[in-house]
Amino acid sequence: MTVERDHTTRTENHGEKPAPERSRPSRAPLAPLEPLGADERPTPLLVAIGVCAVVAVVVLVGGLSIHNLSRHGGSLPGAIFLAAVLASLGVGMYQRRYFAVLAFEALLTFQIIVTSLALVIATSWVTAGLCLLAVGLAGWLFWKLVRVMGRIQAGEQGRNPHLD
Repeated sequence: MTVERDHTTRTENHGEKPAPERSRPSRAPLAPLEPLGADERPTPLLVAIGVCAVVAVVVLVGGLSIHNLSRHGGSLPGAIFLAAVLASLGVGMYQRRYFAVLAFEALLTFQIIVTSLALVIATSWVTAGLCLLAVGLAGWLFWKLVRVMGRIQAGEQGRNPHLD
């Protein structure tokens, strides 16, 4: 049995034909984000500021009202510190500071992870539902704050921070 080869169609790449050019579907170019207005605070940013304020107050009230807090794994200085951090994040977000929103998103990410882990060990349908609700709301707020961060950053690119 002999194998016949056609040497006339052979190319330099050892008989392989070049791949046909694939045309990519054309997408409309993305429009640049519009910077936030002078006093503009989008709804997701206001929600995040409100969450910071409420959680700061709850942590502070809880730290002050629970007797023998160390027995529950906490301390009054820790509660005051956490409330101060949350309050400063809220103020920074109200002033539309990019890194304050970024830090709040980091806290949201931590909350989503911890609540997802709590969902794994949920012992009732109510607990599982509350965990899912918390993950869903935090995920929604995280997603909405991404665009707000982009708009804050778009506004910061247009000005020189050394002249402010």
